[in-house]
Amino acid sequence: MKKFIVFAFIGLFAQLIDGALGMAYGVTSSSMLLAFGIAPAVASASVHLAEVVTTAASGASHIKFGNVDKQTVVRLVIPGSIGAFLGATFLSNIPGDLAKPYISIFLLALGVYVLARFLFMFKVGEQKNNIGLSRKKSIPLGLIAGFADATGGGGWGPIATPVLLSQKGISARKVVGTVDTSEFAIAVSATLGFLISLGWEQVNWLWVGALMIGGLIAAPIAAWLVQKIHAQLMGVFVGGFIILVNSRTLVTTWIDQTSVYPFVYTGIAGIWIASIVYIVIKIKNTNTNASEVLN
Repeated sequence: MKKFIVFAFIGLFAQLIDGALGMAYGVTSSSMLLAFGIAPAVASASVHLAEVVTTAASGASHIKFGNVDKQTVVRLVIPGSIGAFLGATFLSNIPGDLAKPYISIFLLALGVYVLARFLFMFKVGEQKNNIGLSRKKSIPLGLIAGFADATGGGGWGPIATPVLLSQKGISARKVVGTVDTSEFAIAVSATLGFLISLGWEQVNWLWVGALMIGGLIAAPIAAWLVQKIHAQLMGVFVGGFIILVNSRTLVTTWIDQTSVYPFVYTGIAGIWIASIVYIVIKIKNTNTNASEVLN
């Protein structure tokens, strides 16, 4: 029962971040499950099975609040679904103990990218009603993000969201809602791939149910919060969290001296906290300057 409650909070926390930022449900949930010693393929399968329900709820909530570009959703779901199915099949045929540290490296890299993206490369552009993603760009983006999502337990948001946000004048609200809504198809395709490769017996339905419950509670709240919370601050918070969790897996796998662990964790936490403080001050100064200009 204790583990059920913990996993429910993981699902709630992950969906709250994902729904408000357009990324990190899969990465956050998978990172936490790996930290509990769960095999990568089983962890990713559990997360994607839970996401079938949570992404449906999240997508419906974003549509209700007008956060979705439906044309972009349609263009992303087909290549994204193909990439997710292939990624799930690939991961299911790799021994868990062999894959675990390398999957953590992938997740750690995503965390570093998310942190750097929102710490140094975040730009506030003009607000457009549509994203305007072309078919030529949507195919490679969908394939790569879908494959990364299935193999890493997360990657659809961390890859798709920054790429879409990099276009000039794109509304962050529209990007977040569109990525979250399209993720439903990716979750379904990845789940099918895992179930065909692993079988139903490998799935721990207690974990899946807990992740679903937490995600369902957070989905409508996150869709509302996307209009209220500064995306840059949330991005820095998520990036640091992903780095810290996956560093634990790598440190315990490849470093035998346990006395070194506290120094590694403290160093990462210190950089993370400093990044959060920096962004808070930066946002505050930006708002102050904007107010002075208006006055």
